Amino acid sequence: MKKVFFSVLMVLTIFANGCAQEKKVNSGTIIHLTNDQFKKMVFDYKVNKEWKYLGDKPAIIDFYADWCGPCRMMAPRLEEISKEYAGKLIVYKVDTDKEQQLSASLGIQSLPTLLFIPQNGKPQASLGLIPKESLLKAIHEVLLIK
Repeated sequence: MKKVFFSVLMVLTIFANGCAQEKKVNSGTIIHLTNDQFKKMVFDYKVNKEWKYLGDKPAIIDFYADWCGPCRMMAPRLEEISKEYAGKLIVYKVDTDKEQQLSASLGIQSLPTLLFIPQNGKPQASLGLIPKESLLKAIHEVLLIK
């Protein structure tokens, strides 16, 4: 009886966590991308030679690594931004250790690297830790979000 109860409890916990994560995405949580997801949701660099953003909202992509101190310092700033601009922009994260092919294909050599992607036009990169004020300036000037 205890084993059955425990199994049911585990399934419900896993299901509840999955639902909560989906809810958070809709309210401004950061979305972690794999190489395949990047090609479907942002830009398929294998097919296209010219930049063509596939998203329906401007985006910020944070290329980071868990061992990177400045990356860890940038994370709370991006969480704040994702909540403040929920529904207006998308914040993605790419773990460069796990997604080495993607990072190499985009020429990511410095961490953190933030890629600001406007709805129309070419993306712009920012290297290293930047203050929240600079993030807000890029959101307004590059992504054209007021």
